[in-house]
Amino acid sequence: MSIVKLNNRGVKNATAFGSGVTALGTMILIKKLTASSSATLSFVDGSSDVVLDNTYKEYIFTFNNMHPASSSKFTFNGSTDSGSNYNVTKTTTVFNAFHYENDGNANLGYDDDGSDIAQGTGFQSLTQYTPNTENDGCVVGKLHLFNPSSTTFVKHFISTANSTHTGGGNPFTSNSFVAGYLNTTSAIDAIQFKFASGNIDAGDICLYGIN
Repeated sequence: MSIVKLNNRGVKNATAFGSGVTALGTMILIKKLTASSSATLSFVDGSSDVVLDNTYKEYIFTFNNMHPASSSKFTFNGSTDSGSNYNVTKTTTVFNAFHYENDGNANLGYDDDGSDIAQGTGFQSLTQYTPNTENDGCVVGKLHLFNPSSTTFVKHFISTANSTHTGGGNPFTSNSFVAGYLNTTSAIDAIQFKFASGNIDAGDICLYGIN
């Protein structure tokens, strides 16, 4: 291993590093999917240039301006059979923060309306309800999936997302924090996103591998 010396007494003035320096944590774009009245968006390992295997230990999905065709929650699930079934058992936890545009209400708390899952196989909600009545309403966020190809451990995930709501005529922003694990020692080789009801009217999801 080579030792790197900074000649100008600070990283801000350094123009080059020795060959012993390796870039860590680089996001490698693997695949971008764009919705247009789409029922689902699915990333299947080995299909359409998608990589979701032991090439990377961490994968990140970013979702941008996901607009629902009908008022609904944005959700995801995993597969162990290349997308034939999206029904992996999972245990999760969910909490949300929200704030009204008119400053009339704000709160932070655990989501006890059934958004969390205890050893269930259903799709996991990543947001609160996002209405389709507002043309500028959408969901943005990211989902981290760790070591999906492991055949020894469960597969942990962490998600942070923000969505817009009408709240009975009072628009507000909702920040959702979701985490948990896909409780299987089989490799996860596909991930699917969809709204709980209705199509994805617009938006795109990008898959990255972390080098």
